[in-house]
Amino acid sequence: MPNQATPQEATAMLRADHAKVSKLFAQFDKSRSLAKKKELVATICKELLVHTEIEETIFYPAVQAALKDHQLVPEANVEHASIKTLIDQVDGTDPGSDEYDAKVKVMAEYVKHHVKEEHTEMFPKARKTKLDMRLLGAQMADRKAELLAR
Repeated sequence: MPNQATPQEATAMLRADHAKVSKLFAQFDKSRSLAKKKELVATICKELLVHTEIEETIFYPAVQAALKDHQLVPEANVEHASIKTLIDQVDGTDPGSDEYDAKVKVMAEYVKHHVKEEHTEMFPKARKTKLDMRLLGAQMADRKAELLAR
């Protein structure tokens, strides 16, 4: 069952996730505390992994089918793979190292690029289809709640 009385529309939910992660990256940039940076990166990574999971398993397949898409979704999946590789690399890096900040910065740049493409290309096209964005949003909210509960 959805975790909201009226399910959030799918792209609105994804936009909210994007805004949350963007704020976390901004906090990371301002932070000088290694402990705080490590905490922020752990939160960023968890948010990104949950977000990519719901996109890859629910949102993207629905959009790909509705648009009969062979470009936007495959490209988004490749971008997700690059972001996940950086998540894995950051996980094994000391927060005090130069590489740590560099990897997080590159991750933020990849995410920013990915988000821009979704907001300007994929989301507008998806919203013009006959997809029930509220139903999709409810399915995504359910899955997100399951993943965050782990």
